[in-house]
Amino acid sequence: MPSPFRFSRHPLAVAVALAMTLPTAASAADRSIEERLAELEARIAASERRASQAEQRAARAEAALEAQQGTEQGHAPAQQLAQHDNVSRTSGVPQTSEDEELSAPGIPSEIREEEGKGEGLSMSVYARSGLLIGSDRKSAPGGPYLTPAGRSGGAVGRLGNEPDTYVETIFDYNQRFDNGAHSLYRVMLADKTTTSNDWTADESELNLRQAFVEFSDLPSFTGAFENASIWAGKRFDRDNFNIEWIDSDIVFLAGTGAGIYDISVTDGWDTSVSLYGRSFSDYPVITREQPELNGDTDNLILTSNNRFGPWQWMISGMSANDNDERDNDPRNGVPGDNVAENGFQTMLAYHGDSFFGMGDGTFKAALMYGHGLGGEVKDLGADGNLNDDANTTRLALYGTTYLSPNWRIAPSLLAQTSRDRYANGDRYDWVTLSARLANELTENFEMQYEASYQWMDLDPAGYGYVDGNNNPQVFERVNGGYTRLTIAPTIKPQVGGFGLRPEIRFFATWSDWNKDLNRFSDEDALGSDGFTGSEWTFGTQMEVWF
Repeated sequence: MPSPFRFSRHPLAVAVALAMTLPTAASAADRSIEERLAELEARIAASERRASQAEQRAARAEAALEAQQGTEQGHAPAQQLAQHDNVSRTSGVPQTSEDEELSAPGIPSEIREEEGKGEGLSMSVYARSGLLIGSDRKSAPGGPYLTPAGRSGGAVGRLGNEPDTYVETIFDYNQRFDNGAHSLYRVMLADKTTTSNDWTADESELNLRQAFVEFSDLPSFTGAFENASIWAGKRFDRDNFNIEWIDSDIVFLAGTGAGIYDISVTDGWDTSVSLYGRSFSDYPVITREQPELNGDTDNLILTSNNRFGPWQWMISGMSANDNDERDNDPRNGVPGDNVAENGFQTMLAYHGDSFFGMGDGTFKAALMYGHGLGGEVKDLGADGNLNDDANTTRLALYGTTYLSPNWRIAPSLLAQTSRDRYANGDRYDWVTLSARLANELTENFEMQYEASYQWMDLDPAGYGYVDGNNNPQVFERVNGGYTRLTIAPTIKPQVGGFGLRPEIRFFATWSDWNKDLNRFSDEDALGSDGFTGSEWTFGTQMEVWF
């Protein structure tokens, strides 16, 4: 039936009529004709903007009403909810298609990142919760970073390998002003536990991970800044991206600061500039007079993120005053090496709209290099223990495509080499190959499979740690491979694409590794009691985002 919100408007005529009825601030005798015409023109322009915004709100309300009426009559929406395969780790929420219909009757889809798509308060969520049990019917070690290479960012995949409950909840407030300007206020709460109990207050890691405001469509921004937006506060950077199915960020920039996005340098070149601060707190300081002295500082990260069509070039400089006084080796009486006070990181990435040029799908490629404090090339500015001479190079390749109407695949390659990372002469080299495969059997059921192999050659060069009993220990040199295979029957409201959620999985996983890897550390999962190789784990997991 016709919507009560459907009506025609003539913005200019309405604006003129409104402007003519408004009194001026001074009498006509005291104002020149040019001043009065300029004022009238400004009022007409403002009225046209308000009329246009009202039309947009009416159109959204009409779409919501029609979707609700269709659902009440037992009809499905004209289009089903669609989501891109790539999920933004910065918010835990997938980027959604602009053609997306309402996923719930009468609730506007305001969780999209596109500015101006909704007004008012909205909420979005990412959550996972699972049970991971070993063959001894006890909780088993797990997580994408459970191998020795995980300490330097070497992930091995998620499917059938996560023993935690993790929740992110985002509240957004979008506001459109009479002059056309837009503001976004975002706050994000997150919590993580590994216990299976329902009451987890003693183990909670509840955090406020984001709290920022962003302004866009500012009338005063013209020229190169016409499409720019400005922000300040604590946030995940908008241009972060990741490999969702192995839970590894390609690059993750976050902290507290300010920045400006989308400055148009030329027709084909946009740049974004930001300054983030990250705190290094309560680290031991090298001193003979006060051996128990602790220090703190802030790592300031100045970043320029540049876009040239599908290409992205990012460069970051870092400075943490007095961080070079840190003792980065926690063993008593063993001073750390030359800890970095400065550093830089750079990344060249390509965001493809096909599957490596061979067919429909997506792919991304990134090459990164970092030095000093930039030697942690993924979590920028997060590691204060890096050596002044640290050098790290990392390569990432991944994509998604359909092999046939019912089979889809998502392969990935991660490789990293790092030298002088924490101690002079150390070496951390690893390569991870992973693939997620899914067979869509019905509208609500699919079989998922995942295979991962990781090779690593790690030489900590005498770098040490303090174990759980407060005893000094040394990381051992190890070399070998880790293999993991998972099969996971999956139930979901609708199949289609790696980015479509929610879903419930049941899984069985087999993993094995070279026994040499059990020696790396007494604190690692590999080599822990009852987890020494050729292991079977079983469990179930739910995952949802909206």
